[in-house]
Parts: sequence; structure tokens; C-alpha cells
Amino acid sequence: MFLFLLIFIVTLSGGCATLPNVSEMIDEAPATQAPPHIASAKGLLSPKQSKALMERLERSVDATDMLERYSAVIESVNESALTKGNKVTLLVDGAATYAAMFKAVENARDHINIETYTIEDLEDETGRKFADLLLQKQAEGLQVNLIYDSLGSFTTPAAFFQRLRDGGIHVVEFNPTSPLRAHGKWRLAKSDHRKILIIDGKVAITGGVNISQVYSSEPSGAGDEKGAQMPWRDTDIQVEGPAVAELQKLFLDTWQRQKGATLSDRTYFPEIKEQGNTLVEVLGSTQGETNRTTFIMYVAAITFAENSLHLTNAYFAPDPQIIKALTDAAKRGVDVKIILPGPTDRSLALYAGQYHFSDLLKSGVKLYKRRNVLLHAKTLVIDGVWSTVGSTNMEWWSFSSNDEVNAVILSREFAAEMEKMFAGDLAESDQIRWEEWKKRPLLLKIREWFSHLFARRSDTNVENGFA
Repeated sequence: MFLFLLIFIVTLSGGCATLPNVSEMIDEAPATQAPPHIASAKGLLSPKQSKALMERLERSVDATDMLERYSAVIESVNESALTKGNKVTLLVDGAATYAAMFKAVENARDHINIETYTIEDLEDETGRKFADLLLQKQAEGLQVNLIYDSLGSFTTPAAFFQRLRDGGIHVVEFNPTSPLRAHGKWRLAKSDHRKILIIDGKVAITGGVNISQVYSSEPSGAGDEKGAQMPWRDTDIQVEGPAVAELQKLFLDTWQRQKGATLSDRTYFPEIKEQGNTLVEVLGSTQGETNRTTFIMYVAAITFAENSLHLTNAYFAPDPQIIKALTDAAKRGVDVKIILPGPTDRSLALYAGQYHFSDLLKSGVKLYKRRNVLLHAKTLVIDGVWSTVGSTNMEWWSFSSNDEVNAVILSREFAAEMEKMFAGDLAESDQIRWEEWKKRPLLLKIREWFSHLFARRSDTNVENGFA
């Protein structure tokens, strides 16, 4: 009963968000693309240097000009620069991500900044260990700053956060569910869905993993239709190099917007040397139609794909612009493959997404359902050179209202790792074929239609705390 009441409140408070028209942005982009602005550890590269770098990257893969066309659109809306000199490590699933997170925190020497949707309480082993380690580092003289989402951590007791505060950790509750604790105008239908860990301004981890036991190697307790328990499947990355400063800017901007306490004097932007040869761009969405950068990223990248487009997304209920971009890509010969959840923790998003399957399948898009895991990853790799890992789900609320963050990685080597990961998931997936799909029961079609209508009027994140 409480769940339905909360959904109703969110629906009333959410209003009608509007997504930007990306087709108009593409039409308005310059006919002759200038090289993108690329920042190094020492400052911006010259146009000549940037052009040479992009041309070398494009020559490393099958012919594609999607990088230039994509950059021309995204530069008009994204404040963060494309940065060179980064090292990016792919982290597959919670165990690898937690190992990297705990190691990074243990090695911290100046400060630790965390922004997360869900952090679980002391009864959760992962949440307890993480809290204990943060308190230990705070006691050693570091400064720990935490932003958690009020809705995503709704079931976490206030005593958990009070323990952190008592230990000296600065804690900010993003958009409190109670209007009495709100920072300015109260609006429940707005969440901070980002997952960012920043260590000393030099190392960052971001992606889809929250701080919860369900992402560990232990069974999640959530079963499939036969009642079997299964682990969660997710993806993160660790970034070292100049791109960390862009994630730091997003964290500090959120802290300021949420009226967090004045931060102690720390070296939040240290001098960073180049750590690798990977280009990384950080995109952060915030409230407002013009700030939906991760949505614009997805539509533009899909629109410009020329050879291959391999998408994995946990909650797939896209808007018409995404559907058109995907179907158009398949019709022009792009190898479009999408891995979606088999078992799921959010049936509304599942059925709302299935409403679009017929159009996608008839256009040539290949759809797959992942077996034996609860899929939570949000990744895409295009043309063997452009990749993204982040927090953005392909659903209305994630696109239109939540604060989200995605990293775009331009690298043939990293894209090859992404393709290998995708192939592994594909081998554990079942293909949805049109001849079988069109015969599904009428009752299922009605459920899909209803879910499609309802998905745009309710925050589907409410259905489960681990979005």
C-alpha cells in the first residue's frame, strides 16, 4: 500500500518533463566539423593537434566518421572537455568494482568524495564494511564527503548516517523526501542517480554499482520466475588521469546545489599527470530540458553509428527519439544488438520496454534477454571505437529528470574490451525472434500497452531501491 501511495505522490509532484529535440540539434550542427576541443594535463590542445589525434583514432578502426559528427553535436551542450591522457580500467560486476573501491579508499591520503543513489545500512555487510572503512580514514585525518539520494536510500535508517556524521564525515541528503528537510523548492520526483567515488582528485570509479550487498558475489535473494536466486550483473570503470577533475566538478557542483556544509580545505584539484592514452569525456545530466546531456549523447551516438551498435541496458523503456534512432540504424545496415534483462526487479520498466519490441524487431534490431542474472548494467559500444559506461537507464525518468553521469571513452583498445564483455553476455542470452514474438498472448500485449502509458507518468525508480 505504501508503494502505491509513494508512486502516486511522485506522479503528482513530477509534472511533465520535456526532452530536447536532438534532431534539431543535429540539423543545426556545423556542416563542416571542426576538431573537438581536447584538454590535456597541461591545457587545451591546438586545433591542429586535436585533428591529428582524432584522425589517428579513426584510422585505427573500420571507416567511420561518427566521432566527428557526434562531437559536433555534444560540444554544444556539454561543459566538460574531452580529455586525453587517461587510463581506464573496465570493472565487470560488483565483486571487481568493490575490490577496486576498497583498494582506492584504503590508499587515500587527502580526501574521499562519494556520490551514490543507494547506500545500505549496518545490517548489510557491504554497507557496514564500507562505512567502517570511511570512518577509519576520517579518523586518520582525511576528509570524507558523502552525497546520498534520499529516495534511493529510503530504507536506510537515519542512525546509519548519524554514525557517519558523528565520526566527522560530511553528509548531504540529496533532495530529501521530507519537505521539512528540503533544500529550497521541494520536489520528490527528482533523484541523484549517479554513482561516483573520487579519491584524492586522482582516481575515480563510476558506473552502475550502488553500495549494497546485492552487487557482491553472494546471492541477491531476488529470484527468477522459477524462484532461483541469482547475482546482479553490472559494469563500472576506474579512471585515472585528467578526466577525474571533470567528475570532481560534478560532485562539487551537486554539493553546492544541495547546500552542503562548507568543505574543509583540501586539494580537490591536484596537478595530474597523464596516466595513459585514452580519451574520456564526462557527461552529467541535471534538472532542466537543456541539461539532459546523457539523453542527447545516446540519441546522437546512435544516430551516427555506421557499422555496429551493441547496447546493454537494465531498464529499457525508451522515448520515441531513441526508438527512431535505433530502427533507422538497423535499416541502414548497422549491426544493432541489444541485451536486456530476462529476470528483473522492476516489472513496470520491463513491460513498458516490451511495448516497443515489435517495431524494433521488424526494423532489423536484434534483441536478447540475459539469463541467470539480474541485469543492472548500462553500457554501449559503437563502431569499435566509441564506448560509454554510466548510470543512465533507457527510460523516461532517467532521461528526463534524474541527475545522471556517463563517461564516454574513445579508444579502440577499450572498445575491444567492451565488445569482449558484450560477447560474453550475448553467449548467456536468449534471442527474441519476430516469428515467436508476434504470437505472444493478448493479455501480455495489454500489459505492455498499460505499462507504456504509465511509465511516463511515474518514477519507476520507486519500484525498487537499486535503480
